[in-house]
Amino acid sequence: MPRSMSYPQGFRISEERENVLVMNANHHETSGPSRTQQITLRGPAELADALPFMLGFHPTDSVVLVALHGERGRFGGRVRLGIPSSPREWASTADHLAECLVEGGARSGTRPDGIVVFLCQDPAPGETGRHVMERLRPFSQRLRTACGALDIPVYEVLCISDGLYFSYCCPDARCCPPDGTPLALSGTTVTAATATYAGVQVRGTLRDMEARLKPAGGPEEEKQRAALDTAAASIVPRVLEGPEDRGRVEVREETLRLAREILRRFTNPKPLKSPKSPKSPKIPKASNPPANTANTANTANTASTASPVNAASTANLPGMTFPGRALADMRDGDAADDALITPEEAATLILGLQDRVTRDRAAEWMEGWEGTAALRLWRVLARRCVTPYQEHAAAPLTLVGWTAWSTGDEPTARVALGLALDADPEYVFAQLLHQACNEGLDPESLRSCLRSERDSRAAAEQIAPASSRRVRMRASHRQGTRPALGRAGRQTGTRDRRAAAGVRPGGPAADRPGNGSPRHGGQRGSRSGR
Repeated sequence: MPRSMSYPQGFRISEERENVLVMNANHHETSGPSRTQQITLRGPAELADALPFMLGFHPTDSVVLVALHGERGRFGGRVRLGIPSSPREWASTADHLAECLVEGGARSGTRPDGIVVFLCQDPAPGETGRHVMERLRPFSQRLRTACGALDIPVYEVLCISDGLYFSYCCPDARCCPPDGTPLALSGTTVTAATATYAGVQVRGTLRDMEARLKPAGGPEEEKQRAALDTAAASIVPRVLEGPEDRGRVEVREETLRLAREILRRFTNPKPLKSPKSPKSPKIPKASNPPANTANTANTANTASTASPVNAASTANLPGMTFPGRALADMRDGDAADDALITPEEAATLILGLQDRVTRDRAAEWMEGWEGTAALRLWRVLARRCVTPYQEHAAAPLTLVGWTAWSTGDEPTARVALGLALDADPEYVFAQLLHQACNEGLDPESLRSCLRSERDSRAAAEQIAPASSRRVRMRASHRQGTRPALGRAGRQTGTRDRRAAAGVRPGGPAADRPGNGSPRHGGQRGSRSGR
């Protein structure tokens, strides 16, 4: 395979949000006239600095492959995967990643002309960054071999560990010393400045993002487990043993009603506090949520909808890295959101969302203030899926992924959907969303479908009461005129026979419970009405 130690003329990153720093797996460039400002990256230092802006977060314990296109090495698609802990899995992982990146580019019509590889892993206790680099060297060589087998040259392989970067390809000790080179300070490079101007934000490390979607442990975990046990003992029998889906429908409506109440509670936390402290003088201050909803919880959890320039500027203040104040704000916001939901409410919602129809209707809260509040709610529910209810997290995690993707936060969407598939690899909704997000599809097509479903259901609910009134009026009319119609022999005989069929003692109809009343909601040809 080609083992070039020189770089292309320059790696270029476009400033357009569609192409840069939040690139989709197979989305390389937009069509039409180019209105982009481009940055040329030269050397491993600038490549290492650009990685978090390409992904939207600092990868931890990850291998990342980035495709290059054209003579100047324009950045294209990329794939990321956790580094396997066992070296026995490195060969198969390398082959899989190389095939995934190359085949994905081929499907979109642009096969990569080169690849850049990043290996990111923190040192274990007693290790140094150089130890990590040497330990991962066989993996880096296997990745280069896998890409070379597909006739794609690897221009650079970087190991990022302990605040240092190491090059597996550059032989010049003046450029890439064996002991590593310190990474640039956050917010001090041209890439960081351009990303801030373009509204691209780095959301901390991958570990930080995953921690916001997992149980944190502590004394509250036991309370949540007890609440889940109690809710399961109450809800599951209603769903499984209720007659003709009546219990399932009742649980569905109760779940959605409670979820709507909590969405409003997130917008204005006054309803939760007022029963506990009715004399509190601070409640009126939260009476105007649209103008000032910037309490700790709302500010921290609406980063995807806030001004991107301000968010990125906060993360890149001189002398401060993103895991500083911004990460602390997120944690405070998550804690405030947790305080707004009781363990019993969380348990009811988690179990209720296991129903597919309930989950699909909850997915309709995908934009505007509903989308912002729903994203916070689904995060809370994902954190409440404690042992042994980890598999139940697939539903709220998938809703986190969908809502984040719908509101433009693709990095969070990918992380959440990946965790959903970890919780339940066969969860179809997560599989479909993960594939669509990685292939760069527009979420508007799914939003349109959900809007249509919601509008159709609302129209049906408006028609149903009017239809019921008409049925009652017709029945009343027939009962009032039956004596007059009884004089028509042929009609009277028919009606009398139908009436007698429902009341004949010992007849066939007597053995059918409920036969004398109409069955609502049944389907043609279904004996159970389901």
